[in-house]
Amino acid sequence: MAAELLINVTPSESRVALIENGIMQEIHIERHTKKGIVGNIYKGKVSRVLPGMQAAFVDIGLDRAAFLHASDIAIDEEIADDVSPSQLEKKDIRELVREGQPIIVQVVKDPLGTKGARLTTDITLPSRYLVFMPSVTHVGVSQKIEDEEERERLKDIVSNFCDENGGFILRTAAEGVSENELKQDAEFLRRLWHKIEYRKKSGKSNVLYEDLPVARRVLRDFVGTELERIRIDSKLTYQELMSFTQEYVPELEAKLQYYQGELPIFDLYDVENELQRALERRVDLKSGGYIIIDQTEAMTTIDINTGAFVGHRNLEETIFNTNIEATLAIARQLRLRNLGGMILIDFIDMIEPDHKKRVLNSLEQAMIKDRAKSSIYGFTSLGLIEMTRKRTRESLEHQLCGECPACKGRGSIKTIETICFEITREVVRVNRAYRADKFVIYASPPVADALLGEESHLLAELEAFVEKQIKVQTETLYHQDKFDVVMM
Repeated sequence: MAAELLINVTPSESRVALIENGIMQEIHIERHTKKGIVGNIYKGKVSRVLPGMQAAFVDIGLDRAAFLHASDIAIDEEIADDVSPSQLEKKDIRELVREGQPIIVQVVKDPLGTKGARLTTDITLPSRYLVFMPSVTHVGVSQKIEDEEERERLKDIVSNFCDENGGFILRTAAEGVSENELKQDAEFLRRLWHKIEYRKKSGKSNVLYEDLPVARRVLRDFVGTELERIRIDSKLTYQELMSFTQEYVPELEAKLQYYQGELPIFDLYDVENELQRALERRVDLKSGGYIIIDQTEAMTTIDINTGAFVGHRNLEETIFNTNIEATLAIARQLRLRNLGGMILIDFIDMIEPDHKKRVLNSLEQAMIKDRAKSSIYGFTSLGLIEMTRKRTRESLEHQLCGECPACKGRGSIKTIETICFEITREVVRVNRAYRADKFVIYASPPVADALLGEESHLLAELEAFVEKQIKVQTETLYHQDKFDVVMM
């Protein structure tokens, strides 16, 4: 699989696109005035404890208080050894924190919509091969490293770096890595943690640690991925990444390239157009079918339709083939749009149990490439597939789009006919309540045109009913459902 990263940098934002076999699969965007805070560590203060929710609100210096659930509060290993798993699950927030208490927390989810940031006290510091955890003293190994001998080798090496001040988790990229490289990573993370502890004691700022900028963060997270090259269109960023890779990820240094082509870097693989398509509800399939993606605050729903695809054999085969093709498109769109939380997929109804099984398996296989953790729960009694996908940062739509001032997020507006009827009712209401000689209706161009055209009979009937002259004035800046009735 040919994969490369394209890094586009402007004074206002940085964007990183992952290209696989010539097709964009992921996009990471960071606006310099609105950086994400996932991974940042803060010295906060508990502002409110909510026993009913088993949670607390913590002030970390943001506009909205951040949210800390009892399950996200780490318990010391020595205490945990003496407590049963059932007792740990029933942690009472009132026994863990109190109002006004200073607390060290890490952001695990950016503020999303109306929700504040999600916090944990279980601090983690990632590097290219290791994750340092000051709350534990043992070694963990990524489940994706399956070879038992290799798992034991890595455990034996890294256990020497653990002490009462913290332990480590070995990332997937650590497979086959030498003892010296692991030691360098461990020492780097220890130094970083000492800096954080020093800042905590100095009290100069409540921000103890900020995660890397998007370009460096993506390089760190993509260690172990088979990348052919990494192209950057900013000379300054290229030089910064050269220094970063030399010190922390030397295996990527040779793959860095400063892009000086005539075309904008994101035009190389049609990335700009792909970005626009990723904001649309409808995604067309090559066969002629299509999927509809609707994102709400509670969940994301995906609907599959055959569209123009009629197949060559029978209806059941047509439906099955459309559903199989849709699984690949869905997996890509979830990564591309960074959709997370609860996801409901309404595949076209299938009669054959084997077809359902194969569609479910196809979706599971397509999701393997996704670096975000997901869980697929199979078909419900209503024929829907339930799944979840972990999302720590805002979706692409929430990053790039805002609420429509006309529909206020509903996705629909009143018809012209409906607005014309509302205007007639408003004229009648005002006429009964006040004395007026005549009325002027200020309306949007399409509504004004309708009142003077195909709905002119309404205006004539209204004038006869109220026995007053009524004029229509066009207001070009009005949205379709905006109007005013003015007495003269």
